[in-house]
Amino acid sequence: MTELDHLFEKNRKWAANITAKDPLFFKTLSSQQSPQYLWIGCADSRVPANEIVDLMPGELFVHRNVANIVIPSDLNCLSVLQFGVEVLKVRHIIVCGHYGCGGVMRAMGNETLGLSDYWLRHIKDIYHLRRQEVHQAGGEEERVDKLCELNVMEQVQNVCRTNIVQGAWERGQEISVHGWIYGLKNGLLKNLNVSVDSIQQIPPVYRLKDADNG
Repeated sequence: MTELDHLFEKNRKWAANITAKDPLFFKTLSSQQSPQYLWIGCADSRVPANEIVDLMPGELFVHRNVANIVIPSDLNCLSVLQFGVEVLKVRHIIVCGHYGCGGVMRAMGNETLGLSDYWLRHIKDIYHLRRQEVHQAGGEEERVDKLCELNVMEQVQNVCRTNIVQGAWERGQEISVHGWIYGLKNGLLKNLNVSVDSIQQIPPVYRLKDADNG
């Protein structure tokens, strides 16, 4: 027995349970992928996307990274976004952060983490610009959680500022971008009420001319 054999055993039991409930599930799943939702979330192991919203495989297209950041230089995230929007035709893009995020917490300090420093710099920028608002939230835990919310809000805007999403809107494709946050302590999602569903909701300076042409 190898060190990871227990994971294969868990996989076999999981597949058997699914098949017992629906004998055609995997056959049907393997022939199509038509999710309505694209989830951009944190890579934290405590925040499993499908389980949180109780969706089965095939119902949620997922991209995860440290602290759920969306930046124009991240070709991985942008490729997922483009595939979800242009190929899968998702109707909803959900940026979901979580309270107590370790990436956000470390971005508020000065500890050197190595390569991660470059990634978390994007959250440091948010913290720098909105420091007063963060510190008005209360104690250390409340300040971290406030920045977690502000980070989600910023990433929603970053999604909307891409030519991928704006191009879809220009073509008449129905897409809404949402900002949610997950509570590790209670397992509940909170809607931050920052949804965007048209180019008119974006500040004019970020609107891209002929976005659907690249």
